[in-house]
Amino acid sequence: MVLNHGMSTVERHRLIAQAVREAGSATVTELTELTGASEMTVRRDLDHLASQGVLERFRGGARTLLLRGEEPPFALRAHEALDAKRRIAAEVASLITDGETVLLDSGTTCLEVARLLHGRQVTVMPLSLQAIHLLGDAPEPTSLLVPGGRPRAGEGALTGPLTLASLSALRFDTAVLGCCGLTAGDGMTAYDLDEAAVKRAVITSARRIIAAADGSKLGRTTHAYVGPSTLVDTLVTDTTASTDETTALESNGTTVKIV
Repeated sequence: MVLNHGMSTVERHRLIAQAVREAGSATVTELTELTGASEMTVRRDLDHLASQGVLERFRGGARTLLLRGEEPPFALRAHEALDAKRRIAAEVASLITDGETVLLDSGTTCLEVARLLHGRQVTVMPLSLQAIHLLGDAPEPTSLLVPGGRPRAGEGALTGPLTLASLSALRFDTAVLGCCGLTAGDGMTAYDLDEAAVKRAVITSARRIIAAADGSKLGRTTHAYVGPSTLVDTLVTDTTASTDETTALESNGTTVKIV
């Protein structure tokens, strides 16, 4: 039982979403005991999370919308491991020098990188609507390139033939790649086949590949294969990453930076 009346709304939403996802469902009473919030507050939280596609409401509680192995929605991932993602983003941004052309993958960690490239002397092509919007008002000397493509519902990630055509027409100094799963043995994987195709095209279009992934992504394998881990020049991750996995990745030739 957790009684934390000082818990922020974001922290409470994360805790509720995690509890529902792990248990499959939860009642308002159970979530009230978990968070220490009132039943009225928990009901409002559930209504908000349901509107974001994080869970499904039923009378007196909520159930998960995710099947085993499915990707949690962007609205939920945006608040998970946020401190680690910001540390990772800061390290990634420090590896990018002024004047570079940068290809920026979709995902929550890459969105944090976009925040730090805002106003930098770089040319950036983001592959998500969120990052395009964030960089849309960037002042000089930042230069924004906008690809074609169809955004994935609820994600904003650009996929499809137009995205692939945009990538094949250009070459970049650096690509910042988000990872759904990364292991030394199984390589890089994604949840979605179309997304995996875009990631493969990203790798082909860039001279240097920097993978930005918090520790929860290491040692995980999802079903859509992207490529071997040896394609990653540098991995930036956080201190929760498996030591065995980072050691194996280094043995395969990837430079690992832990923040």
